Amino acid sequence: MTAYFKSIWSTRFFLFSLIKYDLNTRYQRSILGVGWSLIQPIGMTIVLCTVFHRLFGVNIREFGPFLLAGIAFWSYFTNSVLTGCQCFFQAEPYMRQYPAPAAIYPMRAALGAMFHFLMALGIVLTLTWVMQGVSNLHALPILLPTLILLVIFGWSMATLAALANTHFPDSQHLIDLGMQALFYLTPIIYPPEILNDRGLGWLVKYNPIASILELIRAPILHGQLPSTKAVYTALILTGAAFGLASFALTRVQKQLVFKL
Repeated sequence: MTAYFKSIWSTRFFLFSLIKYDLNTRYQRSILGVGWSLIQPIGMTIVLCTVFHRLFGVNIREFGPFLLAGIAFWSYFTNSVLTGCQCFFQAEPYMRQYPAPAAIYPMRAALGAMFHFLMALGIVLTLTWVMQGVSNLHALPILLPTLILLVIFGWSMATLAALANTHFPDSQHLIDLGMQALFYLTPIIYPPEILNDRGLGWLVKYNPIASILELIRAPILHGQLPSTKAVYTALILTGAAFGLASFALTRVQKQLVFKL
């Protein structure tokens, strides 16, 4: 395993060149460039804030940053998974010519999504401080290990999605459908209090993705550390996903190129 991690590290410049290529290709000839990646979450936040304020009378000063943080995370999660579905097919020419570890191709998807997430996170911090004021900054350093955890989780889910789509071509459509369902089962666009008032608090209590969300929202929105339960749940979920992805990739890596 140590040798495998060393082989991944030795290809880091190749990996970063792939990520740079993806970004350049995506925003080629675009006037706003990477700014387009911020317009979508900001626009969605404005629309949903207006709707929820009209329907439920939510406080926009509190709900706006809450919503934008959730949308930013969800964009990272979905981009990692859905881009990961195609990562081996996109990398087929490289895999046939360059003996790099297969793990770098799902990492390409996860790190590319993380680039956009970091920009969105900067907007979340700015919006929170403008609308709510600067709270306890001592909790913000917890975001660093959270970001590392998110990269590991994103790589794990991208790897599992990629392997599933490689062996079962219809997997991407099923994964896309499942992601849409999970979006509404996770407190992305609505506060947990709304669910509790309607007897649906169990959707948050038993949804492990909600724990990862708390790792992001608690230090930014409330200036406090996430709960111990959220930390342990996020660690267990990420550890399980990483272990399963690593095991599955190790088993099929040598035969993977023949499935493409």
